[in-house]
Amino acid sequence: RCGLAAGRSYSGGGAYPSVSLTCPLPGVPKAVFAAAEGRERFETRVTVLENGLRVASQKKFGQFCTVGLLINSGSRHEAKYVSGISHFLEKLAFSSTAQFGSKDEILLTLEKHGGICDCQASRDTIMYAVSADTKGLDTVVNLLADVALQPRLSDEEIEMTRTAIRFELEDLNMRPDPEPLLTEMIHAAAYRDNTVGLNRFCPVENTDKIDREVLHSYLRNYYTPDRMVLAGVGIEHEQLVECARKHLLGVEPVWGSGQTKNVDRSVAQYTGGIVKVEKDMSDVSLGPTPIPELTHIMIGLESCSFLEEDFIPFAVLNMMMGGGGSFSAGGPGKGMFTRLYLNVLNRHHWMYNATSYHHSYEDTGLLCIHASADPKQVREMVEIITREFILMAGAVGEVELERAKTQLKSMLMMNLESRPVIFEDVGRQVLATNTRKLPHELCALISQVKSADIKRVVTKMLHKKPAVAALGDLTDLPTYEHIQTALSSKDGRLPRMYRLFR
Repeated sequence: RCGLAAGRSYSGGGAYPSVSLTCPLPGVPKAVFAAAEGRERFETRVTVLENGLRVASQKKFGQFCTVGLLINSGSRHEAKYVSGISHFLEKLAFSSTAQFGSKDEILLTLEKHGGICDCQASRDTIMYAVSADTKGLDTVVNLLADVALQPRLSDEEIEMTRTAIRFELEDLNMRPDPEPLLTEMIHAAAYRDNTVGLNRFCPVENTDKIDREVLHSYLRNYYTPDRMVLAGVGIEHEQLVECARKHLLGVEPVWGSGQTKNVDRSVAQYTGGIVKVEKDMSDVSLGPTPIPELTHIMIGLESCSFLEEDFIPFAVLNMMMGGGGSFSAGGPGKGMFTRLYLNVLNRHHWMYNATSYHHSYEDTGLLCIHASADPKQVREMVEIITREFILMAGAVGEVELERAKTQLKSMLMMNLESRPVIFEDVGRQVLATNTRKLPHELCALISQVKSADIKRVVTKMLHKKPAVAALGDLTDLPTYEHIQTALSSKDGRLPRMYRLFR
């Protein structure tokens, strides 16, 4: 090949215009590549301190590290409290503490180490994270301990948080993208009034009910060492453990260390059902060109928790369904061969969106499809989506399955190129299981998924009642009973009597 390439000319070749890219350049020393130093270098190390706090670390090359506290606390634990506490805690994070007089002081302290901070609250976890230079590790862990265990929660800060939450809720209802609202609605329908079905956002009527006393009462029960993981990526494990002992062992929280009384250990109860919100979607445009008025439907069925073996087949199934918006550009690399593109968006030009989502928790999971269309097409859209659920239990082509598995492994590995993503993966896995499955282990599990596994998990899923969320003009929305009947029928079509009245 090198001989044949000698007669070719290459643009931009410089000093070697006739050397193929597959051949070494003449006169250049042979490259010496770094060798892998064994599997132990990539394993996640975990140490449990005397107070029950878990410290987990993952090595990664680089000058910067990401360190944070993950706490088993979220909106699912608010059944015995005023709804919205986790939303408040997320907004109040990195405000004044016992050591730092204001948020500005915290940011200035982090700035000395090139650091940034963030807090995210979800249904089952709240996460305080900092990315900074590794030389500032002691300062970072000290800051995290102070932010989580010694917040001042001043009246002024709580009032500012109330204002911020009211604005966020108002903005949420005005956004052109209704996906966050639909996600809340589908969870409320699937787990009515329990655990992950509880509202992740603070209801407007509760913003004035949450004060320092309510927050301290909640924190006393859920911000305990046995419910925490200090995770770090890009630092030495012994150094992180030493900092944890120094700043998180034997620390008296600002709310005191009284006995926990109201810890909610409820297991998620899937109920199924429907949540409907009639809403005028004609005024959501942000610019002069109006966005078409659409009705949004999300249909879901219970899958499984991320602790079960069926989690991997469900992840492959979700990737196989894929989907997206009807105006997505690109080719196969963007998932244009997924079922919701081939069977739905490519065949029904009037549908604006068809996307599959998989939400998984410690004790349950939810696989759902979000679809959008003109209000006059809602009935047909529901029929098409229910048929796709039924077709999941049919034959799975070998090429289709291999493509979905390859795409899932590719997405997994690309996401784990990012240090903050590795940090969250380490923290969440250790918080739930006290250990961590490494990427190559997950890839091996994905490779083992067979078409029979897909059919098995789908068959189990289709025996459950559906969860339905509907937003927009719902004049032509079929009843919940019709949707439930369609999902239990063999051909995935709505009842004949119903279709006659379309």
